Amino acid sequence: MTVRVLVADDQTVVREGLMLLLSLLPGVEVVGAAADGLEAVELTGRLAPDVVLMDLRMPRLDGVEATRRIRARHPGTEIVVLSTYSDDTSVFEALRAGARGYLTKDADAESLARAIAVVADGEAHFAPHVQRRLAEAVSGPEPEAPARSGVPARGAGGGRARGAPPLPDGLTQREAEVLALIAEGRSNAEIAADLFISEATVKSHINNLFAKAGVRDRAQAVTYAFRRGLAPGRAP
Repeated sequence: MTVRVLVADDQTVVREGLMLLLSLLPGVEVVGAAADGLEAVELTGRLAPDVVLMDLRMPRLDGVEATRRIRARHPGTEIVVLSTYSDDTSVFEALRAGARGYLTKDADAESLARAIAVVADGEAHFAPHVQRRLAEAVSGPEPEAPARSGVPARGAGGGRARGAPPLPDGLTQREAEVLALIAEGRSNAEIAADLFISEATVKSHINNLFAKAGVRDRAQAVTYAFRRGLAPGRAP
């Protein structure tokens, strides 16, 4: 399946370079380019791209507000942020606005292609150092020797240690396992393989845990996992 991509960046050299790079990637079609957030919103309505590759710092309308408007008006279009900035404020504002992916501008072609494909498939994708910053902002720095005491062991026979605190919001042990794997950036197929269950069962667990946790997508689920101590290396 070809993913239709709109590029939004106010710097001409960057914008044209991205268009050229994306045009060389298999399975990607560049349908347009915007020089600011307002134009990105307008072109999204006109061209109906699958994914918008969105800069954050742009004139007239910044990338965060453009993301918010696009997600509200065109929920079928996903947003991947591609920014020079990866500070906590930029990352959290973009995620709250509805972005499902976040890369920095030192990303290579392979990383761009993977992010576009993953996000177009309805999943979240973050650059590794962005995901680490997200984890640290929510839960503090990673310990040198992380322990998974707050997350059920993987596999069909996994269970919580005796005396472990109860899971939040009525999550089952299996739902907590699936959530932990989402926080690791695993796809549905990878989760199914890790837990020896079908992808249909994985989707069922995800729907259930999203409803219980009150999150609407994988990006929010990652944040929830770190806040509740259910991400890898976290204990509640």
